[in-house]
Amino acid sequence: MKKQPMYAIMLLLTVLCTLGAISTMLPQESVSTISLLGYKAHCPFAPVSTLLCLLLAGVCCKIRVRKFRSG
Repeated sequence: MKKQPMYAIMLLLTVLCTLGAISTMLPQESVSTISLLGYKAHCPFAPVSTLLCLLLAGVCCKIRVRKFRSG
C-alpha cells in the first residue's frame, strides 16, 4: 500500500514543530533579553513557545495517524 503525499507533509510538519520546540530552549549568549525561564534562551518566550510548538506537533501527529491509518 503506497502512502499518500500528504502523509509525508504531515510527518515533516510534525518533525519541524518538534525541532522548533527544541530550538526555543537552546541558550544563546548573543541575545539581549532574558527569557521567562531566567536565562538567555534562543526565544525570549521559551516556555510558552515551546509548549505551542509541542502542541502543534501533537496535533499534526494525531491528524496524520487518523487520516492515514491502514486498515
